[in-house]
Amino acid sequence: MIHPADLDHCRAAIRHNSLSFHAASKILPARVRDPALALYAFCRLADDEVDLQDDKASAVLRLRDRLNLVYAGTPRNAPADRAFASVVQDHEMPRALPEALLEGLAWDAVERRYDTLSGLFDYSARVAAAVGAMMCVLMGVRDGHALARACDLGVAMQLTNIARDVGEDARARRMYLPLNWLAQAGIDPDAYFADPLPSDPIRAMVKRLLREADSLYARSEAGIPALPMAARPGIYAARHIYAGIGQAVTRNGFDSVSWRGRTSKRQKAGWLGLSILRAGVSMTMPRSAVLYAAPLEETRFLVDAAAQAGRSGNAWGEGRAGALVSVFAQLETTDRTRFS
Repeated sequence: MIHPADLDHCRAAIRHNSLSFHAASKILPARVRDPALALYAFCRLADDEVDLQDDKASAVLRLRDRLNLVYAGTPRNAPADRAFASVVQDHEMPRALPEALLEGLAWDAVERRYDTLSGLFDYSARVAAAVGAMMCVLMGVRDGHALARACDLGVAMQLTNIARDVGEDARARRMYLPLNWLAQAGIDPDAYFADPLPSDPIRAMVKRLLREADSLYARSEAGIPALPMAARPGIYAARHIYAGIGQAVTRNGFDSVSWRGRTSKRQKAGWLGLSILRAGVSMTMPRSAVLYAAPLEETRFLVDAAAQAGRSGNAWGEGRAGALVSVFAQLETTDRTRFS
């Protein structure tokens, strides 16, 4: 069980740093909301630990060590670490899921760029869909079809974030738009960093990302009726609130360079009400055939890992474990070089 003081710390961290999730979490049942707050606090801590540090390689390696301590049952003496360790123990969280998140953060630390939309899906699977899979584990959902739709939702959310933050990322010399899209438009990423503008080609890429996200939002909805009834309003809320960010960018003509899409408290309240209504309607609706669609290839490893929750085995796989070792070796080389 999570200690109440640690949970209060996690709740405060989410309230100040993740407004969209905090709003959606209000209508989750306590048995899901409390571990979810601990999960999101640890994930937010991990993201900030890397994003806000100049030495990103060292930051990721420290997070790896902290995750090792969590799974050893001896977490670092900090509220988010202790709370997440309780979640791992209480829900038998497959280690492959938080390790996938850590791999995505490692890719950020080595400033990986993505040649294609599929590569961007690979990244989104790690930094967002992995959290969706972990949320399913918290709910006791291990059905592969429901997990696949949760991963769709995570990828959609991350694509929305990327579409919203093109300008902010460019000013920080980060590029997440697929490189083949940029090449087709004759845009060199490093040259773009020097003078990021909301040109027609960039707006078209933002529009394309949001179109991909909308398709995945629609597909993800088929999985929500497969979740426990009490959890459905919160997941519908997350879906609508994040999609609302994309709608704000759309209303601004797909300019996310000179303006950052936001939603108001009034809008969030409206989506919460809609989500409660939709959850009620879901009780009487037949399951959609879309529920049984195959997972994205880029998220299949997460579905397989989460389906193993409560069983023996890691479900990470030899090849993917090797990829994780490889990226950590690259980080360690970078870290040594920095101080040599």
